Amino acid sequence: MGPKVLYLLNISNSDRLSADSGWVVADTLLPALVDAGAGVTLASPAPVRDARVGFWPMPVPATKYRARFDGDIGALADLIRRTTPEVVVANQIEAAPLVRAAMLEARCGAVLAGYCHYLPFSFEEGRQLVDPSLDDAGLGQSVLMTFLAGVAALDRVLVHSPTAAALLSAAAARAGMDLGERLHVVPPPRDPALVGDHAAPPSAGQTAVALYNHRLYAHYGTEDFVRLATELASPALRVTVMDLFGNRRPARSALDTSPERFREALAALPGVQVVSDGGDRGFYRQVLAGAHLGIAPYRAACPWSLSVIDCQAMGLPVISPRLGWMAEHIHPELLFDSPAEAVKITNRLVTDPTFYTRHSEFAHACTEALIPALIATRYMEALT
Repeated sequence: MGPKVLYLLNISNSDRLSADSGWVVADTLLPALVDAGAGVTLASPAPVRDARVGFWPMPVPATKYRARFDGDIGALADLIRRTTPEVVVANQIEAAPLVRAAMLEARCGAVLAGYCHYLPFSFEEGRQLVDPSLDDAGLGQSVLMTFLAGVAALDRVLVHSPTAAALLSAAAARAGMDLGERLHVVPPPRDPALVGDHAAPPSAGQTAVALYNHRLYAHYGTEDFVRLATELASPALRVTVMDLFGNRRPARSALDTSPERFREALAALPGVQVVSDGGDRGFYRQVLAGAHLGIAPYRAACPWSLSVIDCQAMGLPVISPRLGWMAEHIHPELLFDSPAEAVKITNRLVTDPTFYTRHSEFAHACTEALIPALIATRYMEALT
């Protein structure tokens, strides 16, 4: 038997779980951990679909700042006493000191692990910059310091990729921390429901479809993508943009209206189609299956992209700006530094079947190591 795991997960998109990457990962990973012998309890605003995973309901934080700065040590200590975990996983890194204090109060000697599913900073020419999406009223520096305090409280620090490990190690060093053997690279698993055969190149005379399936926040570089979409869209190529959020809760949209703003701007562009899956993962798969290639986001400090993996697992080549994790993961022939280069690469993909097939096969193959059972094994090795 494996360890008893208490998995703490904040869900910001409880009204559309398919748009919440944390829940999507948990829905795939936690059943695989159970298959590997672990006993898992999820403490979250929503359960995963596998009933073998225990569930403890938690409230939905009203805003992204409450998720980082608000917490109830007493309630957490009670949860820890009831579940008696051997491993506690904090997916909100800023909450790790609070979780550690609750474990102390509950006299729990479990391993405390944290999954750094995002990094609230980036580096530009040696300068450390705060995440603009978390800098309302100048809170960015406080979020960064709280995040690093959370890292300091952890026994295990899990990140998605070597790029994320390098970025976090640099930020930790600036704060006087050496992560050493606490740091582990464990990518999220791919979704088994979003795996397909190698995609086929567009046939002669067919309008090719390029898919952008990322969140439309400004900090994802969506303004740059709008300019790119203007260059890419043509009679020979339609750009499909996923509206992942739909109508968001007022408390969320009040802090950041950029998704709605960019959704309207993109919908007005000729050759660009904005579609919504309505939270239906089956329809989302149909959209993926109907595309010929994917487009990665302009996100400088991107540690990973589930949306890129979704495309690749379906055999779609993904073109990408030379940024963040994408520059580590995506084939160099599909990386670009300007819209003109992106247009050139896209034209070759849609007109050269040999080039397309080679990159479709590469895309699919680079997700084979992300099978849930393999990732569960790596996850358990990192935790124990």
